[in-house]
Amino acid sequence: MSLFIDESDRRKQFPVVSEQIFLAHAGVTALPACAAAAIMEYSEASTRRHQEAGRTLPYLAQVREDSATLIGAKPEEVALLGPTSLGLSLFANGINWREGDEILCYKDDYPANVYPWINLVHQGVKIRFLQPEVPGQITPELVASALSPKTRLVALASCHFLTGWRIDIDTIGQLLKSQGILFSLDAIQTAGAFPTEVKNVDFLSADAHKWMLGPLAIGIVFVRKEKFEECRPTLLGSWNVRSPNFIVQETIQFEDTARRYEPGALNITGIYGMGASLQMILSRGITTISATILEVRDYLQSLLEELGFEFLSPKSSPWRSGILTCHHPRTASSQLFQALEAAHIVASLRSDRAGKAWLRFSPHFYNTREEMDRVAATLKSALT
Repeated sequence: MSLFIDESDRRKQFPVVSEQIFLAHAGVTALPACAAAAIMEYSEASTRRHQEAGRTLPYLAQVREDSATLIGAKPEEVALLGPTSLGLSLFANGINWREGDEILCYKDDYPANVYPWINLVHQGVKIRFLQPEVPGQITPELVASALSPKTRLVALASCHFLTGWRIDIDTIGQLLKSQGILFSLDAIQTAGAFPTEVKNVDFLSADAHKWMLGPLAIGIVFVRKEKFEECRPTLLGSWNVRSPNFIVQETIQFEDTARRYEPGALNITGIYGMGASLQMILSRGITTISATILEVRDYLQSLLEELGFEFLSPKSSPWRSGILTCHHPRTASSQLFQALEAAHIVASLRSDRAGKAWLRFSPHFYNTREEMDRVAATLKSALT
């Protein structure tokens, strides 16, 4: 399956492929040409006029709308903020917690989705951790069995950053909604690559620098409109608190939309880059993109199986993602990582809680089977 006219078109849209095989989208992406062009065009224009001039404000509205389309939200429920940890911290710190409230999360999630919740213990909040039998596999049944009458919020990642297990967002969300429990989602490992709908989610945060193929430190923060009052903004400034003519008022009144979470000047340079990437992703369609990612990912898995690799990621589950994490029983992952680097193949070297090192591959829709053949050939030569 190809989403390009030909190889020259692929190279034009993703210049990185002329330099290396890039398989680290679960880390920090290389920018597509459209994002870089948008950033450079805006930056150059900003040398001739101020940075909010011209079409900037209408463009912000368009990016807000495209961001909402990506996650199935309303534009007025989207704030344009990053990184992911900022949004998650806004959720954790904005809720009026009660003594004895419980939060359910997964201790081996990415730290950005654990520390904001652990930090609430000084407010009398109890943090309870899910304990899946398979690392990263968070099922609706597991969540249901861990709930208690005191559970106020469940904080999960849409996909585990190391193992690549995705969660059933809708089923878990429906379960929590039926019991009046809040649902916070760290969506950075699926947004832009797999359907990530918020119809049963209360809060979502996702930076653009992974699967959305955008710049660092800009992203999507979603708060369901019905939860605006329950999640009070904790960053206050001249943009989100009403200040007519920039005159301070005697009382604080927040904006009626998710702009209430945007306290001051936005990362407009980043928004231009993210906006261009979002338009490219939406034009291709998330279902098409996810199918293409899985096709390439599964092909790489089949090649590595032939070489004797063992996998931490699911091998055939419908909840697998673009993340393929593995190791070889005879050769250190660090040694194989160095061989990949020498061959200009970009992957990630990650460790689990026990300290075991793993290779993590995370291809996107522009990667090809031919590139996976080269990855396998490089690893085969490096095996001892």
